[in-house]
Amino acid sequence: MNAETLAHVLRPLQNLFSPADYPNLLVGLGDPDDAAVWRLDQERALVLTTDFFTPVVDNAYDYGAIAAANALSDVYAMGGQPFLALNIAALPPDLPEELVAAILRGGAEKCRQAGVVIAGGHTVQDKDPKFGLVVVGFVNPSQTVTKGGVRVGDRLVLTKPLGFGVTTTALKRELAAPEDVAEVVDWMARLNDRAGKLALEFGVRGGTDITGYSLLGHALEMADASRVGLRFEYSRIPFVSCARRYAEAWTFPGGASDNRLYYGPRVQFDPAAADEAAQMLLFDPQTSGGLLLALAPGKVDSFLARAAALDQPAWVIGEAVAGDGIDVSG
Repeated sequence: MNAETLAHVLRPLQNLFSPADYPNLLVGLGDPDDAAVWRLDQERALVLTTDFFTPVVDNAYDYGAIAAANALSDVYAMGGQPFLALNIAALPPDLPEELVAAILRGGAEKCRQAGVVIAGGHTVQDKDPKFGLVVVGFVNPSQTVTKGGVRVGDRLVLTKPLGFGVTTTALKRELAAPEDVAEVVDWMARLNDRAGKLALEFGVRGGTDITGYSLLGHALEMADASRVGLRFEYSRIPFVSCARRYAEAWTFPGGASDNRLYYGPRVQFDPAAADEAAQMLLFDPQTSGGLLLALAPGKVDSFLARAAALDQPAWVIGEAVAGDGIDVSG
């Protein structure tokens, strides 16, 4: 569901649950965020999320692993540590058993890599396969990372490159080279666990993960929740090696156009910084994308050094400024 449709659907439900009636629900009824947070006591809160989608790649095992990494990412984005998951699967009755097993194994092995146990789940029949997880984690309430935690002057750090959507759509159209698919699968299947730990280590309070609403869509959610503006430098934004080639071939998924229509009016591009194809890459829906973290400026150098020591990619791509909306410069 695109962002505009979702906003319309949720609007009549806004007053159904009053935050005052649920004082332990720390995140969930206010501004949109990556997961719900329920306080257990002064030092522990539960982080709860769910996510599932149709296949983005042809390999069943990779699909399961990517779907699991994507669902787990919401907990990491909140500063939490996942520990328990449930499968969600809607599968065609004629899908070969070996493919079903491969999807579930890909998800299970990715969860095991994350130290998460899958304790059951639910399946239904559907003509189009869908797979994902319900995930539960723990977070210290005082260390929760939210979209509303960005402050003017914070530097914006991204932990995975962009270009997944335009490449996987090229795959669906049988236009993608095998080495390009391998590159994006490697990125999408990577956990955001180290990035989440770095966020906690450096006291990050503002952040999100980059998924279906694109870098600019999710960044605008952060900007609105934090009541700041954001400025990105296009030349600093990382992309997978094939992103520009598929952008010029215009293999963007439909969600990219939806994102541009909904979020585009609040984004100002320097015409010299990016042509139309380059601009569209910032509206490109990502699956299992990286974290976008707002880091205090005095911590940037030590953060990057620590990230390098942990073999965690990180790029400083912009900053938070007074105002609203997003500016993209060269």
